Amino acid sequence: MAVINTQLKDNIGTITFNDPEHRNILSSTMIDEMLQSIGALQKGKMRVLVIRAPAGSKVWSAGHDVHELPLPGRDPLSYHDPLVTVLRSIQSLPIPVIAMIEGSVWGGACDLALSCDILIGCPTTSFCMTPAKIGVPYNVSGILHFMNIMGVNFAKEMFFTAEPLSAEQANRAGLLNHLVEAAELADFTYSMAHQITRNSPLSIGVIKEQIRLLASAHPLSPLTFERVQGLRRTVYDSKDYAEGIKAFLEKRAPVFTGE
Repeated sequence: MAVINTQLKDNIGTITFNDPEHRNILSSTMIDEMLQSIGALQKGKMRVLVIRAPAGSKVWSAGHDVHELPLPGRDPLSYHDPLVTVLRSIQSLPIPVIAMIEGSVWGGACDLALSCDILIGCPTTSFCMTPAKIGVPYNVSGILHFMNIMGVNFAKEMFFTAEPLSAEQANRAGLLNHLVEAAELADFTYSMAHQITRNSPLSIGVIKEQIRLLASAHPLSPLTFERVQGLRRTVYDSKDYAEGIKAFLEKRAPVFTGE
């Protein structure tokens, strides 16, 4: 059974998560299907992509599949990790991507949503960044992504507390472009998508790439980059990292010691 559904209509592609049993978790299977669907939709002359969950969903996506995180001693979010790969694919896609968000968004799914160009939510929308709950050192590009969108202090609070941001808080923090009633979410989203399809796809593609390049124009010296990677390595080599994953799989609260 496919864990996503795909549709192309009026040059608008739609990817709908379809794994409610696992709360639409971003497993390697789901990510593989997403990447294949994006490629197929591009061949079908897609000019806008909408990523969504089924209507009425309580969870948009529960984020990275913790069962697929590597054991201590390996970077849990390396360049070739499936989640990191799909984030790059969406960010570099030469068409606008709209995240239509109903329900809660957890962990790596927050980064997936923020990788989209436009985020439209409703009152049930919430965002929770959970790496600190399981002892995962988030990667450099991911943290910079949050800082660019919501600012340093909001990003700090979100990562440090690992508490959900409500729809209203997310709207104030700049995560959401629009906050509308759940009953209006689909009509509002697809109305905007249709508006985009009436504009020049070449112009939009070039503007999107310019914005992406300018937003990432934060050079790091080799020494700084090596220090950041070294800091992250102390976490994924630690007892806390092993404890966080073990506790999650055992469905209990972790006991972190800072070691």
